Amino acid sequence: MTRVIHTGDTHIGYQQYHSPDRRQDFLDAFDAVVDDAVDDDVDAVVHAGDLFHDRRPELPDLMGTISVLRRLDDAGIPFLAVVGNHESTRGGQWLDLFERLGLATRLGREPVVVGDTAFYGLDHVPVSRRDELEYAFEPHDADYATLVAHGLFEPFAHADWDTETVLEESDVAFDAMLLGDNHKPDRATVTDTPVTYSGSTERASASEREGRGYNLVRFDEDAGGGDDRVEIRRRAIDTREFVFVSVELGEGEGESRVREQVRQHDLGDAVVLVEVTGEGDPVTPAAIEEFATDEGALIARVTDRRTVETDDEVDVSFADPEDAVRERIEGMGLSAAALDIDETVRSESVADTNVRETVKSAVEDRLDDLDAFVAADDGESNEGGPDDGDEGETDADSEPTTDGQVSMEDYL
Repeated sequence: MTRVIHTGDTHIGYQQYHSPDRRQDFLDAFDAVVDDAVDDDVDAVVHAGDLFHDRRPELPDLMGTISVLRRLDDAGIPFLAVVGNHESTRGGQWLDLFERLGLATRLGREPVVVGDTAFYGLDHVPVSRRDELEYAFEPHDADYATLVAHGLFEPFAHADWDTETVLEESDVAFDAMLLGDNHKPDRATVTDTPVTYSGSTERASASEREGRGYNLVRFDEDAGGGDDRVEIRRRAIDTREFVFVSVELGEGEGESRVREQVRQHDLGDAVVLVEVTGEGDPVTPAAIEEFATDEGALIARVTDRRTVETDDEVDVSFADPEDAVRERIEGMGLSAAALDIDETVRSESVADTNVRETVKSAVEDRLDDLDAFVAADDGESNEGGPDDGDEGETDADSEPTTDGQVSMEDYL
């Protein structure tokens, strides 16, 4: 029997709503998972990608992560992981650094056996490169085998990866697929194989209303009773409280009505998200947000869906304009050099007076790498995962794009 914690999408380093407290929350959530792993003495922690929110995590995020992983290592519990789209770099991965430190194992085509289960890995691969993939894995002699992968797999929401193809074309018969990328915990059965998402460990967007947690997976002939060989149970973790307030204003109703509805909730240290609909009077989002924070909220954001009159459904949100800008830029197919310039210009860590010189230096550093000036669709590659026809390498990320991302050596 093998018992593991299946987690993923921890997004350490995400300063949601530009709040340092929220940034710490993402590391704390990962820490809570490791606490449970140590307390329960599981055989391994399996991470399905997006350990970090960004390909350039800052030093406090790296040091905090290393500290958490050291506790896991001290308890003799291996940390097995794949690379997700948010954290993937053009060169070596941060996961490789942790592996060199003896704190992690990067999963790939070769089996990593824990107990009586062989674990394999499939890093995120952009849609444009998946037709080239050959799901070739090295054989194993364990009782069970599972594939850990990062991507949007069928039959789950927003799917763009054919799970049945992966299972049927793989030369290893997998007893389970443990997935990351979809932040909603979910499970299904594909060709008699249990396929599951652990979900994110913190709420990375307002749409993630359900509680956060992870999966506890047991590989055992009698795990689920009958012929089932894999048992998957959901476990919750305590995270920052989110308070969702929906206010439909009637004729003649306005800010006082919104305040009244907000006041009915316990706002202490919570993230408060207010949605206003209906036919009532105009409201000032900033005034409502100030009121909520005065009532004890850590963060308050107001979305007034009546702001724009159009035949199409348009959401006007004050939640995090930086995320909206980032999402738009990532979808433009810019070159790696252009993405680096954009990141430099918008970075909070680069003083305005240093932007010009920093951008100039970044461009000069890339002059020997003409591929960095090619549109992102052309793709780069990084190690890990099954054979894609290029000496066993798979492409780096597609969303957000990772072409031209710096290696750890460049970063350090």
